[in-house]
Amino acid sequence: MRYELIIYWSRADESFIVEVPELPGCMADGATYEQALANVQVIIQEWLDTAHAEGRPIPEPRGKLAYA
Repeated sequence: MRYELIIYWSRADESFIVEVPELPGCMADGATYEQALANVQVIIQEWLDTAHAEGRPIPEPRGKLAYA
């Protein structure tokens, strides 16, 4: 999956949070960085499956802009 991920430590939650800005509401957490990444892969697939089942549009990954 090639969607942008934003990963940060949440002191309040005492866990790593992963947000997927291109998929509204798609986020996961984990006690470790690796666990958060593994969890978000599952959540991304569930988000895509649900959107497909409900006939909602699925955004294409934007990728990073390159500047010259």
